[in-house]
Amino acid sequence: MQTIAQKEDWQRTNQEYLLACLERMKQLLQQASDKNEMSSTAASPDMEQTLPAALDALCAWLHLSPFERDILLLCAGIELDSAFGSLCAVLQADAACNYPTFSLALAVLPQAHWSALSPQGPLRRWQLIEVETSRTLTLSPLRINERILHYLLGISYLDKQLADLFQPVAFTGPPLVPSHQKIVQELVNAWKLAEGHEQLPAIQLCGGEMLSLRNIAVVACSLLNHTVFVVSASALPTQPGELESLLHCWERETLLNNNALLLDCQFVDVADMQRESVIARVIEANKGLLIVAGSERRTGAQHFLFTFEVEKPTRDEQRATWQTVLGDQATTLSQHIEKLTAHFHLSSEAIYAVCLSARARLASEGAVTTDAIGETLWNISRRQANLHLDGLAQHIEATATWADLVLPEEQIAVLQDIMLHVRHRTRVYETWGFSSKGTRGLGISALFAGASGVGKTMAAEVLANELHLELYRIDLSAVVSKYIGETEKNLRRIFDAAEGSGVILLFDEADALFGKRSEVKDSHDRYANIEVSYLLQRMESYRGLAILTSNLKDALDNAFLRRIRFIVQLPFPDATQRAEIWRRVFPPALPTRNLDVNKLAQLNVAGGTIRNIAMSAAFIAADSDEPMSMSHILRAARHEYTKLEKSLSSMETRGWEKINAD
Repeated sequence: MQTIAQKEDWQRTNQEYLLACLERMKQLLQQASDKNEMSSTAASPDMEQTLPAALDALCAWLHLSPFERDILLLCAGIELDSAFGSLCAVLQADAACNYPTFSLALAVLPQAHWSALSPQGPLRRWQLIEVETSRTLTLSPLRINERILHYLLGISYLDKQLADLFQPVAFTGPPLVPSHQKIVQELVNAWKLAEGHEQLPAIQLCGGEMLSLRNIAVVACSLLNHTVFVVSASALPTQPGELESLLHCWERETLLNNNALLLDCQFVDVADMQRESVIARVIEANKGLLIVAGSERRTGAQHFLFTFEVEKPTRDEQRATWQTVLGDQATTLSQHIEKLTAHFHLSSEAIYAVCLSARARLASEGAVTTDAIGETLWNISRRQANLHLDGLAQHIEATATWADLVLPEEQIAVLQDIMLHVRHRTRVYETWGFSSKGTRGLGISALFAGASGVGKTMAAEVLANELHLELYRIDLSAVVSKYIGETEKNLRRIFDAAEGSGVILLFDEADALFGKRSEVKDSHDRYANIEVSYLLQRMESYRGLAILTSNLKDALDNAFLRRIRFIVQLPFPDATQRAEIWRRVFPPALPTRNLDVNKLAQLNVAGGTIRNIAMSAAFIAADSDEPMSMSHILRAARHEYTKLEKSLSSMETRGWEKINAD
């Protein structure tokens, strides 16, 4: 790695060398104009530097002949020395022809050859010079490409044709964890073994965290003195002509500057055939270092593609990363680190971002306690899910507590068992070694069954609130697709996005997918069963808690039910439970008058409907500027029953008249 002083020294010497080469070219032109023979004073200068001059490097990498080198210098001289224009005009006996042409070069420069004019020759193939084809080929003005002129002067930048799409990549975050360092070494070895071949093997990095993939690529390429640029596959042109021009320009940049390309396929669906053909073309056309990165494995150009699966850091690596990033605070936060490592499966880059965010948030608070720091780290870690799941699932703000949940003791006990399994899964699976007996069935899955409004979503909220985890709702009826393979793809996106964040996934309307398993009569029946099996497989391997809800437990296949760890049947509330729900549904600040929860419990509705009635009655009372009374609830109940297409019976409102009269 060069120091700044070394770079400045090279740039100064490089420009001096270029000017000396231009002076030699000017002498050649002057001698030709004087009709003198070339003298020994026109010999090429030497550059005594460890690194070669830009001109010499370009000629070596692009295989320019001495004649082609001189044409390039002739065109550069026009831009850098006003004397060149006058000499060209004199040599071509036309004051208007103050520019170089192939005709002039063939007549004046030594070792001339016609193949230098060919479109396949390096001058035109690599667009080192531009031919203004207003006249015949030999008489058309020649001009050096602006990017090449700056390169000869030692000024490095990305060609303007690429600059909008290709961006340099820098390393971000803590040092790579050992498992990722191992991938780096394997990647470098693969390239080194292919040295000398016309085309290096393309590397495919598959994983869910693009920042981790980028860091692996940057470290590996830096070991080979290559600079990494990233381009999004979804941004590349699909028109063949545009794509080929772009790839050709990139190939030239690769040769000039030892660049490596990171092709970001994160947002490209493998079913998008047009975009996949673009990716395949990039893989096949690229002759430099190429890394294809994304969450999904690709099979285009297999004979050039070497795949590395990039897993998230192990728990030990995560723990070590937390300790490294937290520095001196790690010792006092050891218990919090263990808790964070147990519940979240974050990449080292995500851990780094969490710690930076926590420091920024706590900086304004001055002295803070260890518990406050730990709580801040936890809250920021749990919100990492928002970055990945937004757009795929509905976030539910979990505010419900055990006090809001009115259920029989048996169901409450099962819910508490679910909470204990989530809270202590790391100790049981890893510390106590149950995971060593096999990985199948380690996911914590649950089915909440019951009629609409009995509290299935509220029960999930309680668990999320008690465990301090995010809750996301997925409507399975919207996820299931009639197109073969689409349902699994939708589910994979959700689980991949949720992995590591520890969120609770609530799959609503499980009946849409988990019906009784039917006899396989055609391909659709077979794929329907595959979809169910895929969901159960992902639930069994998911590190967090996955909950299914269903209105009809009996509609589900027993074979599927056996693979779910917890089943909670939430019963329709009886009169006593309804009275308790009514008692808890009213906020303390709500003004009330003569409310009788036992009379209200006569309404034969579930908890969700009770909440709707209570809220609607509150609006009616507010509009009347009165405390809420039974009459307001009666009016709201009638509206709700109409919505449910039910009739409000006299038995349900028996005795309400006397209370209203009072």
